[in-house]
Amino acid sequence: MLSNNNTKFIKSLQLKKFRQKERLFIVEGEKNTVELLHSSYKIHSLIISTKFSEKYSGLLKQKSAPITISDEKTISKLGTYQTNEMALAVVEEPSPSEYNNSGFQLILDDIRDPGNLGTIIRIADWYGIKNIICSETTSEFYNPKVISASMGSVFRLNFFRYNLVEFLEKNKNIKVYGALMEGENVHKVKFDKNGFLIIGNESHGINDALLPFITEKVTIPRIGQAESLNAAMATAIICDNVFRDN
Repeated sequence: MLSNNNTKFIKSLQLKKFRQKERLFIVEGEKNTVELLHSSYKIHSLIISTKFSEKYSGLLKQKSAPITISDEKTISKLGTYQTNEMALAVVEEPSPSEYNNSGFQLILDDIRDPGNLGTIIRIADWYGIKNIICSETTSEFYNPKVISASMGSVFRLNFFRYNLVEFLEKNKNIKVYGALMEGENVHKVKFDKNGFLIIGNESHGINDALLPFITEKVTIPRIGQAESLNAAMATAIICDNVFRDN
């Protein structure tokens, strides 16, 4: 049974300042918890329902994390989901990975919306992209909304947070594609297998300081009357063209 102190501690992790202080974050729901159990992430504690325990007994035996069986009402109140009666995990934030330039990669410049970031992570996972390099102002990787929108993909990718000007200075040998309103029609671009794709801020696009590093500007041709696409939609469309001929 969870103590009041444990309950307060878990609920505190809904706030960024406590996640950063403790280097812990929460994972909610059946789907995301199962993906977590299949990953190499270290679990601090698991709070699960009897139903979840019975359904995934074999998978749970493979992990050494402390497990608390709780009622569905309590589990639902611990997290941010409106409905989560199956599972919630407290997870240790991994140490930063050592950057290894490999394959086609995404560079996210000031992506502030957690839902957009989570969806982009899911898109990257779909297309087999392993590295996402983020600006210092891009949303926190382990925000609950990011994890929710990623649908478990967050546990399969490598994340890096850099000053993007400095990062691109160090990687001038790699072709850089920029998603912009004006550029080459994305359907006609032949993408390098080891390139970078910069996706800019939802409202303001790519930072001016990054524009000199872009070797090829690409755009998604507009046929209808919509004013714009959000960052995740643009990422999906461009990624589909990147890998169409690969």
